[in-house]
Amino acid sequence: MQSNPWKPNRQSELPLHVQIERHIREKIAGGEWPAGTKLPSQRRLADAFGVNRSTVVTALDELAASGLLEGNRGGGTRVVSGAWGVLAAAKSPDWNAYVRSGSHRPNLPAVQEINRAEFLPGIIRLGTGELSPELLPQAGMQRLLRTMARRTSPSLGYGEPGGDPQLRELLSARLRGLGIQASPRSILIVSGALQALQLISIGLMPPGSSVLLERPSYLYSVPVFQSAGIKLRGIPMDAEGIRTELIAPYAKTSGGALLYTIPSFHNPTGLVMSKQRRSKLLEACAEISLPVLEDDVYRDLWLDTPPPSPLKALDDKGLVLYMGSLSKTVSPGLRIGWIAGPEPVIDRLADLKMLTDYGSSQLSQWAAREWLASGMHEEHLDKLRRKLTQRRDAAAALLHKHFQGLAQWHLPAGGFYIWMRLIEPVAPRVLFEEALRQGLLLNPGYLYDPEAADCLRLSYAYASPEELKQGIPILADLVRHLSGQAM
Repeated sequence: MQSNPWKPNRQSELPLHVQIERHIREKIAGGEWPAGTKLPSQRRLADAFGVNRSTVVTALDELAASGLLEGNRGGGTRVVSGAWGVLAAAKSPDWNAYVRSGSHRPNLPAVQEINRAEFLPGIIRLGTGELSPELLPQAGMQRLLRTMARRTSPSLGYGEPGGDPQLRELLSARLRGLGIQASPRSILIVSGALQALQLISIGLMPPGSSVLLERPSYLYSVPVFQSAGIKLRGIPMDAEGIRTELIAPYAKTSGGALLYTIPSFHNPTGLVMSKQRRSKLLEACAEISLPVLEDDVYRDLWLDTPPPSPLKALDDKGLVLYMGSLSKTVSPGLRIGWIAGPEPVIDRLADLKMLTDYGSSQLSQWAAREWLASGMHEEHLDKLRRKLTQRRDAAAALLHKHFQGLAQWHLPAGGFYIWMRLIEPVAPRVLFEEALRQGLLLNPGYLYDPEAADCLRLSYAYASPEELKQGIPILADLVRHLSGQAM
């Protein structure tokens, strides 16, 4: 979404529908809307332009009559294949064909819509998986950057393939505190955990193989492995985590080459894998020599008690690759994460990273290094845990008040998420659209498991307490109405 979207000028002598018609013509003529582009629905266009729907209809009818658009009025209007030729003598390339032919899969349509809607003014983001700006250490980071600027200058050139050496030293020490032995040489700095997943998908996984993972899982919502020709095979969970007795048979039947897991404050369920289950997971994977990718980005966000030791700390056979990040605790904008693993693996991934972006931002690594070295990180985590605890408890109280008899959930011990299962069926797409009309942005459960259409991922990390207090009752009324339980 544009921060300042175009709107017709109501002070102009030109009628509103003529201004809209000319605006769309310019989009087509300039190549922004090439042949085959599907226009937003009439309702969305009317909302975006701040006009009545009838005004939009008039403009679209004129464009259709000019041979620029075709389709029906129910949201299926597209730019015709010869539209650009109507406006100019030269022939436009079929950019939509190029878009469709790219090897990397696009985001799911619902994810694309969520990404656009997150920046609508006045929207309450009830499912967003990041910290609210008010929970980020803005003041502390500003003070630190000012001090750094007076004391030293950052490198403005390229860095080492593995990342800033001093940052890797600091991370090595922090990992030792978790029981993980990882020298700086066996740590790679990446531009967020998502880049780590992409590097692993193209650098370590054979095409046609499968990744085993918990079901539901965050990994279903991002087409990283699928774009590399790799399948996802979900394994059911229980209250202690992934069902480890199913790992070997699932690996055998699906060609499993890697197990991906989020054992601490799982996304989206919020579950913590028990200590006993972690040991069983490593035993099951060791028996079939199955590597494990441990995503531990939520570890520091414990609210009641710290989670059990990482899988990597229990690993004495070299099975586990370990991922961490500052995105969930300090700043998603820094784009700083890391992978710890065997040196040959780190070398391979570092080489691929150099081919991809020639190393993570030196400025971001500089800021992350100074932040971790300053001692401010621990102070920030203490404050953050207190504030997240307050938000979690407030969200839980609101759910208890408004969703009794409508849904089931459990209180997470940390992380961001409450996984809520609706008792009575509600069409998830209808619920999403109706909520959006009332200013609520949801994360439907089917993003994380195709069979979880009756679930929602709620987050207490982004919406403010006031927004939670406003939004949760609205959501409950919608669920009650759509499920036929309205009084």
